[in-house]
Amino acid sequence: MFENLSDKLESVFKKLKGHGKLTEKNIEEGLKEVRLALLEADVHYKVAKQFVADIKQRALGQEVMNSLTPGQQVVKIVNDEMTRLMGERMEEIRFSGPAPNPIMLVGLQGSGKTTTAGKLSIYLRKNGKKPYLVSADVYRPAAIDQLRKIGEQLSVPAYPSESGQDPVRICRDAALAAGKEGCDTLLIDTAGRLHVDEDLMDELKRIQDAIKPSDVLLIADAMTGQDAVNIAKAFNDRLDIGGVILTKMDGDARGGAALSIKAVTGKPIKFIGVGEKMNALEPFYPDRISSNILGMGDVLGFIEKAQDLVDEKKAVELEQKIRKNEFTLEDFRDQMSKLRKAGPIKDLIGMIPGVNKMKQFKNLDVDESELVKIEAIINSMTPQERKQYNIINGSRRKRIAKGSGTTVQDINRLLKNYAQVMKMIKRMNKGGKGGLNRNMMPF
Repeated sequence: MFENLSDKLESVFKKLKGHGKLTEKNIEEGLKEVRLALLEADVHYKVAKQFVADIKQRALGQEVMNSLTPGQQVVKIVNDEMTRLMGERMEEIRFSGPAPNPIMLVGLQGSGKTTTAGKLSIYLRKNGKKPYLVSADVYRPAAIDQLRKIGEQLSVPAYPSESGQDPVRICRDAALAAGKEGCDTLLIDTAGRLHVDEDLMDELKRIQDAIKPSDVLLIADAMTGQDAVNIAKAFNDRLDIGGVILTKMDGDARGGAALSIKAVTGKPIKFIGVGEKMNALEPFYPDRISSNILGMGDVLGFIEKAQDLVDEKKAVELEQKIRKNEFTLEDFRDQMSKLRKAGPIKDLIGMIPGVNKMKQFKNLDVDESELVKIEAIINSMTPQERKQYNIINGSRRKRIAKGSGTTVQDINRLLKNYAQVMKMIKRMNKGGKGGLNRNMMPF
């Protein structure tokens, strides 16, 4: 995300920091480059112009001119203004009135509404809500089937919509069904439509008037850049949306939509989709996004992802195993599986401040398929082999390789690496002062 913009801004700030003292000319030249970088990132031209003007007003004041580190002060000002531009704070979904609270998901066809409905149900359930899914897309039977399958996959109840029915009636009946199921949130997946399609936009308005949703969320494809901003404005003019969910942010190296939507529509981005997996939906924190763009990392995001993976009881058990040198291949596999669930490893590493600027990281190419291969190898072992890797002789290695679809060389490499890890653990346990402690462990 934001890779192109981040690189260009880093280049601008490097020049500014190279001056012991900044002059008005230095600042104006730097801000011209900032404006150009924003425009190349597909930020709305009016937004870019005002953003640079706001920075300039502060940068030419005493805050920078008299500073001992003027370059750093400019970076701080850009960070502050960028955070303000995107809304300053994270905005939650609005809930009001008696349960079940209806949440309408609207947007163009292909923007990812149906998948986002599933992702949102996971987020809501994680935060103590009981979601219920309903498809109001009566024009595309595949959409109804897709949402039903997502509901089954996630164990979230879904209303049995049928094509040809009145969407308003479906939503009303679904609200009653959700109440009977004891659910407190009704996620309404509406039909995808062009914002210039008057009939379908009127249908959305009828659903809104009949159901009176506590929130209306526009699902927009981040990779469409300024089109996403224009679509958000058009939907907001007709429906007074409560916020935006930007999908496919992981594939958007520019970031213009994320930086423009709040300024153009006045409505916040509430979530971003960062991958295809059902848990790849994140709350939108303007301050963290700004820090990431400016190469400062996202420490809080990194910590939260780590905490999501922690099972306190299992962490204690694992600590005891490590202390007793009983960390088996099965434990190794389980920890690696948890790490993969947190998302792409390169993205996790990128959350650490300063890492994005390192040459080693720029060329880092983490082959996730290797982790899948390791899991397959360990899964092909017997329980006894996972506990006592020393018994895995030549014939066993051939059997494991055949069962996992790998080679004997792959088995040898894994066992060699595991043996090295065990040696390191033994050395740390002999290091005194309590050896390992749970705070040193990744999970």
